[in-house]
Amino acid sequence: MTSFQHLTRRQWAQWAGATALPSLAGLPGLAAAQKASYPHKAIRMVIPFTPGGSADILGRAIGHELTTAWGQSVVPENVAGAGGSIGADRVAKAAADGYTLLMGHVGTLAVTPTLYPKLPYDPIKSFTPLAWVARVPNVLVVHPSVPVNDLASFIAYAKARPGSVNYSSGGNGSAAHMTMAYLALQAGLNLQHVPYKGTAPAVNDLVAGQVQALFTGVPAVLAQIRSGQIKAIAVSSPQRIAALPNVPTVAETGLPGLSGFEADQWYGVVGPAQMPIDVVDKINAQINASLKSSAILERLQSEGAQPMPSTPKVFADLIAKDLQRWRKVIVDSKMSL
Repeated sequence: MTSFQHLTRRQWAQWAGATALPSLAGLPGLAAAQKASYPHKAIRMVIPFTPGGSADILGRAIGHELTTAWGQSVVPENVAGAGGSIGADRVAKAAADGYTLLMGHVGTLAVTPTLYPKLPYDPIKSFTPLAWVARVPNVLVVHPSVPVNDLASFIAYAKARPGSVNYSSGGNGSAAHMTMAYLALQAGLNLQHVPYKGTAPAVNDLVAGQVQALFTGVPAVLAQIRSGQIKAIAVSSPQRIAALPNVPTVAETGLPGLSGFEADQWYGVVGPAQMPIDVVDKINAQINASLKSSAILERLQSEGAQPMPSTPKVFADLIAKDLQRWRKVIVDSKMSL
């Protein structure tokens, strides 16, 4: 055993340094092991809308896949209100450790920030984009009494009746509202907006002939299109969709102002700002893998959605692009809540 009291100052320094090295050398390995262990506890998946909608269904489906893959529970938590901003703010203020995630939506991350200018979060600076999950095309539909069968005739019909053609939506600032406002802005139309408290009553009144048009997500109106209760005029996606192969896109009609038209809804997972890159990569890789599973593909198909595996940067670019797109629509349309 070493007798400390007889060591010279130099011998003491040499001995102390030699005994300290092993523990210091072990620290990087310990830190790496801690990082590699993600996730080592339950994860919250905040869904900023009420149960039952597409965001809720997709958030729970992705959460189930992550739970199965990682052996740690991904717990869904519905935090609805103010267009999704209440739930989004909760995630923005959470620890950036990967244990609080948000099932984001085009409305929450790209529309709401302009409609609600005093939001407590910034859609770019407050979040870390993790994975683009899916896109849901919108489809322009009209009541059978409206004497049009394509987009060109719908535009001509509306221009001949400025302020008289009305359309429904699930509410002010909803995807249906924004998409039709975008079409009206690009095509130079003066349409009358009739907001409802949800998509279902907006569809029901279109079927009943109380309103003339609606531009909403395909899943909400696919059954009514197939039964002939309403007519499909055009879809908002860059390409035609499998569910409605004979319905052209808005862009392919070649009408003035509409050549680059694209206005799909989208969903994706984000976390708080400044998350560790290794955690970001792990979440992204697993969600991309999950989007190939038969269970997720069946769920997406039932929702009329298309899987969109991609990198965090691609998703970040989408958020930034649509934030600018919808800001211009809102400002140019003089839209306010």
